Amino acid sequence: MSSLRMTSDLRRQLILGAAKRCFARHGYTGTTTKSVAAAAAISEALLFKHFPSKAALYAEILSEECEADPALTELLEREPSTATLVELIRGMVEHFIQIANGPDQEEAQRLRLMVTSHLDDGEFARLLYAKIEHLIGAVFVASLERAVAAGDARPCATDPLNLFWFAHHVVMTAALTRLPAAPCLAYGNADDLERQLCEFLLRGIGLNDAAIASHLGRASAPGAGATTIAESA
Repeated sequence: MSSLRMTSDLRRQLILGAAKRCFARHGYTGTTTKSVAAAAAISEALLFKHFPSKAALYAEILSEECEADPALTELLEREPSTATLVELIRGMVEHFIQIANGPDQEEAQRLRLMVTSHLDDGEFARLLYAKIEHLIGAVFVASLERAVAAGDARPCATDPLNLFWFAHHVVMTAALTRLPAAPCLAYGNADDLERQLCEFLLRGIGLNDAAIASHLGRASAPGAGATTIAESA
């Protein structure tokens, strides 16, 4: 039984490796499950036994990239706390703002794909949201609970994970306004925007001003900006 599982796991990794090469060469739109199967030297039917769609393949690749990010791994291994909560939000804001400001066209295309998915059948967005929740959700909720216990935040009357998604959607939309060559909305200085977004989101999830001033100041110190948050949409 273990031998069969090993064979299945190896085949899955073979498919993912082939898919990475195809997506890198042809982009998401130009890649098909047929071309991935050919690159992996398997049948398309066998590929579908491991991944039901192209969207599932791509979402799995993005998830693996996030899990392999040492800065994110370090953050997720921290003790849940107010400081961890602030760093999660700050990292998410920084990630999306960098997509809008930076030269990484691959990340920009991923963000466009995420938006397109919402306007289409939603499959890719649902898959990616599920993977983000699996990766970050528990740490966010536990850190928010610690912040409430420490008196740094007000208690949440509803599902605390919704607060994470509210924050995620706000910053994703802010990034979209800056994605075209001519921004849809002039927010001004990028550093000011990051700070304002962080303060807005942290207040929205319930942190008080004293906690924000204390912990966001530390998170914004030199060398604190290495963390990438999954979305990598």
